[in-house]
Amino acid sequence: MSTLPTEEDPRLIPVLSEDRVCTGVTFLRGRVFLSYPSADRPGVQVVEALPDGGRKPYPDAAWNEADQSPDGAFVHVNGLRAGPDGRLWIIDSGAPQIGGQQVPGGARLIVVHPDGDRVDRVYHLDEAVHPTSYVDDVRFNGAIAYLTDAGAPGLIVLELESGRSRRVLDGHPSTVGGPLVADGRALRDPGGAEVHMHADQLEVSPDGRWLYYQPASGGMSRIATRWLDDPSVSTDEMARRVERWCDTPSTGGTAIDATGTIYLSDVERRRVLALAPDRSVRTLVADPRLAWVDAMWLDADAQLWMPAAQLHLTAGLNGGQSAVDYPVQIYRMPVDAEPPPLDRA
Repeated sequence: MSTLPTEEDPRLIPVLSEDRVCTGVTFLRGRVFLSYPSADRPGVQVVEALPDGGRKPYPDAAWNEADQSPDGAFVHVNGLRAGPDGRLWIIDSGAPQIGGQQVPGGARLIVVHPDGDRVDRVYHLDEAVHPTSYVDDVRFNGAIAYLTDAGAPGLIVLELESGRSRRVLDGHPSTVGGPLVADGRALRDPGGAEVHMHADQLEVSPDGRWLYYQPASGGMSRIATRWLDDPSVSTDEMARRVERWCDTPSTGGTAIDATGTIYLSDVERRRVLALAPDRSVRTLVADPRLAWVDAMWLDADAQLWMPAAQLHLTAGLNGGQSAVDYPVQIYRMPVDAEPPPLDRA
């Protein structure tokens, strides 16, 4: 059984308090955006955190209306990210929850321009998802975006100009998740079954040469982006190009800096690790408040933002019983590193 930290680290500063489980934070042109996965209760899925402490549905209230057609509303937002193009990219998993069935037309990347808060483009991912897919996260590399599928193990490659998407490493062992562990215990769904989340975290190296990825239960792999970007590469050849990179623990979220160091949350021990390009691993911070740190963001001021989402304490991952301790906090701490060029929107 893992030992959890008992002392609070003074470098860790609470900056935002939420009355719902919040799994994503990102910055764009001085504005802060948050995403809520409706893991504890339904409601608005994407907001702008206003300077006066308010929360504004984003891009508007209509997109956040429940039980609407996916033509102009979210199905289930799993995360969001400031893109290198200066726009906000919102990941709609396309399924009401992990393990659920895809809503036709629901799996999308929704791109919002901050000037006028207008939806510029919607990328439909129907051709690359399975009925049990749960599109999880996105990273960019020039004219290509890569996405993970936590519901049906695999990766998705999206050509940003044409909008064409294709599935790679479908069911490959590197994308298949094992039992999730947090705070020293295996997570179970309301029916008592062990929880598995497949391909989840991913990062592109600052030079664009490598994609690092892993299921939520850990075990990070990497593959050269040249193989992913070439649609003529065969399934067998793609599989041969995968390299096991690091034996990581169950992880809620990651970030990467300009040196190629990957920050990843260890939800088993309430800490954040730093994985260097030489594969050495050190503990960046351990703190009892870091309960399931999810998608992190490294800002231009070298501050690492960490939403302590407490996802493992929601009813869906805690045997049907919620034990979330509100408010859900988002912390930040200084790190001696800058974000990579792709994250300096």
